[in-house]
Amino acid sequence: MTTLTQDYQITWEKLPDDYKLPDDPVDNINQPALAAALTESLQLAGKISANALTTTNYGICATLNNKMVIKAPDWAFIAKINVSREEVTRSYTPQLQGDIPVIVMEFVSDTQETEYSIKATYPPGKWFFYERILKVPNYIIFEPDSGSLEMYRLTTEQYILQEPDENQRYWIAEINLYLGVSQGTRENRTGKWLRWWDEQGNLLPWGTELAEQERQRTEQERQRAEQERQRAERLAAQLRAAGIEPED
Repeated sequence: MTTLTQDYQITWEKLPDDYKLPDDPVDNINQPALAAALTESLQLAGKISANALTTTNYGICATLNNKMVIKAPDWAFIAKINVSREEVTRSYTPQLQGDIPVIVMEFVSDTQETEYSIKATYPPGKWFFYERILKVPNYIIFEPDSGSLEMYRLTTEQYILQEPDENQRYWIAEINLYLGVSQGTRENRTGKWLRWWDEQGNLLPWGTELAEQERQRTEQERQRAEQERQRAERLAAQLRAAGIEPED
């Protein structure tokens, strides 16, 4: 499949097996935790189908004028792949191997503003690549320290900054969920986290939160059982005081 945009002829080709991928580390220690939290809550809520793909710092490819371009968003959600997971172990090529990503996210961690790069010449910047080449419908830029969240929606060929709702959340129509920011603690990090909410406004919990909810439920049941035991003992004592031997 070939399309044209700007001065580029775009083709969707599989990454060659001998292509050497960059081996750069992620920008900071927070990025893997932020990405893992997003994926985990979706998994626990049953929002990731068997042929969906969530990625973290993983190469998404397109070929521009016969030259491969690979960008690795900090987090991405692909609703459907058409090949086995073994075929996308190293990288993913939209159109050829499945759907265009529904969402890409960048967690701002440097001062180069690469997340906003509209550089059109080869190799193009991230913004240009997501907007004009991949045409990803939702682009999220999150600043973890401040909790600043920007959501851009692809409208008439370009990204338009969206306004949050009254709860400071953004609706992601493709997955029927809201995205917002919440304070929390996870993996020894206390700070701002990206979180999902369903249509009814219910927070999609992390595994640690589900475990805490279960612990609290168990404790409440134990307390109710203890209260019932104490009530039975008091009743038995009252019966004995009245000369009545309570039945076992």
